[in-house]
Amino acid sequence: MLRSIGPVSRFGRSFTAVTATAATLAVTAMSLAASPAAAAPTASPAAATTARPGDTCTAADLGTRKPYIKSTEVSPTITHFKGWFVTEGTTGNQVVTTSTQTVISVSVGVTGGLEGSFPVQTLTAAGATLGLSVKVDASSTSTESNAVTWNFNQPGYYGVYKGTKKVTGTYASLNCNRVQQSGGGWALQWVEGPGGGNFTTFTTVEEGAVRCQDSVPANSIMAKAQGLLDCGSPAAKAERPAGAVPPTAKQKRDRLAQRQAAADGQAAGQPKVAGEPKADGPGAKAGAPIAKADLSCGSELYRITVPGKPLSWGAPHLRADSVRLRPSTIFSGNLDQWRLCNVTERDGVMEATLWNLGNQACATIFPQNAGTDQTPLMMESPCREDDLQRFYIYRDVPGSSKIGVQNKYTGSMMGHDRYADGESVRQYSSGRQDGSGTYTLNRV
Repeated sequence: MLRSIGPVSRFGRSFTAVTATAATLAVTAMSLAASPAAAAPTASPAAATTARPGDTCTAADLGTRKPYIKSTEVSPTITHFKGWFVTEGTTGNQVVTTSTQTVISVSVGVTGGLEGSFPVQTLTAAGATLGLSVKVDASSTSTESNAVTWNFNQPGYYGVYKGTKKVTGTYASLNCNRVQQSGGGWALQWVEGPGGGNFTTFTTVEEGAVRCQDSVPANSIMAKAQGLLDCGSPAAKAERPAGAVPPTAKQKRDRLAQRQAAADGQAAGQPKVAGEPKADGPGAKAGAPIAKADLSCGSELYRITVPGKPLSWGAPHLRADSVRLRPSTIFSGNLDQWRLCNVTERDGVMEATLWNLGNQACATIFPQNAGTDQTPLMMESPCREDDLQRFYIYRDVPGSSKIGVQNKYTGSMMGHDRYADGESVRQYSSGRQDGSGTYTLNRV
């Protein structure tokens, strides 16, 4: 049994939108300030690292989200292979050029993009769940060199290979939101957001050589390579010149199936044209967002402010500018006032369109930048009210007006880099972990 393990290396947005069930505007908007306040629970270690549904969170977590690994599967996989025959007199170090057997690419969600921190955190969480060191960058086994240098010290029929453990699974997004307890009180807990997605990654690539007569662990990378040798066939026992052995029928079938699977995958997920969103959140889907009916807005006006501080979301005078943190003064021109439109609620999570009184437009993420982390929040008129203009609102316990805001299409949380007049409100795939993505929704 012969094996060599290469050096270890580490590197360091797809949910499907769920249509919220209808709830009346008056009830959902008013519920922001209903009921007596309850003390927010302290964060548990699990909520700070690998949160699970039902773990406690704090108001500082309202503007963040975390990945939750729902299932995993590990499959030893041969990525490169070559049958090789060594005769008497040809032993020693040889460089074998292998052929690509299987290509594994790191991907998270529908588009497979790793823009932002949430996809990276998803892969990191998957590795931690399994106790494996996995790739957490946009890499592929096709970038590995196909040359294997090996010291053959005995004659025989060898399978020279490179292989790895392919790691696949499903994940969900956890958001912090208020949950009513059995006794009637309220608490902040991590809840599973709408939708979910799939991920693929792999571990360190190993290389080596194995013979038919070698005893190898079952379901190991070496065993997978040994299976490609067709050890029971007459061809495996036949005398032949030293060097490369033509691929077996099984190898040809496997490679054809691999090429077909790759072609089918490319056809199913054609690269998006320039300007089309890359989605990795609750609203991830193929094609453009779907426009909805005209707005139905409540009469209540709100300011979305930074807790305990005077700056709030201010819509721009010029449509080409972004929503920024601005002071509310007599010169604000109502640009600091917002209405919640077409409000719905599902499982305690509000969904609404944010319409601004000052410029008569709706908050949105522009399609050409939807897949980019730190894209600024913009305004658009007329309001199309597609999923780029829809936002989930996660709320603190009743009596507190603190909220977190998430774009429905991209799944990213709203936040800002620093507290300063004129600072743009932006989207962050995991939210701002310093709590700067928590705002207050205060009625004017």
